[in-house]
Amino acid sequence: MKFNKKILYKTVTVIMMVTVIIIAAYIMINRLGLIEGYDFGGGAYYYVDIPEFEKIVDEDAFRTTVPVWVHVVLFIAWGWLMWRLWLWLDN
Repeated sequence: MKFNKKILYKTVTVIMMVTVIIIAAYIMINRLGLIEGYDFGGGAYYYVDIPEFEKIVDEDAFRTTVPVWVHVVLFIAWGWLMWRLWLWLDN
């Protein structure tokens, strides 16, 4: 039997789609990621217009000893890696 990459990719894609839908439904059903008392929807802690946002988030939550340039290099490396992955998958 000949190995068919197209069938493998379609199978992996369908498995990933079903997995993502199941996880998203679980998160929505259990109301994970919501801040009680705020009606901003999921991911409300990302918005700067939340009243008294500083009281919700711990000040030390965003401190790091890693220099900013390391974060930038990792961000660029991840982007390059994902670009190369897409090129490889497109062939």
